[in-house]
Amino acid sequence: MIGQLKPPQGAKKGPKRVGRGPGSGHGKTSGKGHKGQKARSGPHIRPGFEGGQMPLQRRLPKRGFRNIFKKRFALVHIRDLGRFPAGAVVDVEALREAGLVKKAPDGVKIVGDGDLTVALTVRAHAFTESARKKIEAASGKVEKA
Repeated sequence: MIGQLKPPQGAKKGPKRVGRGPGSGHGKTSGKGHKGQKARSGPHIRPGFEGGQMPLQRRLPKRGFRNIFKKRFALVHIRDLGRFPAGAVVDVEALREAGLVKKAPDGVKIVGDGDLTVALTVRAHAFTESARKKIEAASGKVEKA
């Protein structure tokens, strides 16, 4: 029975019991060595602290720029919209159900990769110019969500 399975004898190791005498193998200094900041009780040193030496993140040169206001869109290609029936309203929810969008942090953008043969009403947060032209050329509608 799966509920009665047990690991073989000696496979599971007991917890480390520090400070319980010399027989435990972790007595006296409890694995902390002798003196120093790491041997003391209380707050530890913060990550990246190198004992006063100039830390690595400050020694390395700074390059580039990360725009914190950048919009991150989930991209959907025009060629993938062909799976929807003619006259359908394709919005974010429909794209999610079809498996074309997993997560869209700032919305969905339709990109003009491929061709569209069916007339659809496409609702999304952003469109490329080529995608807009291809949807309208297939007698479809473009609506901004």
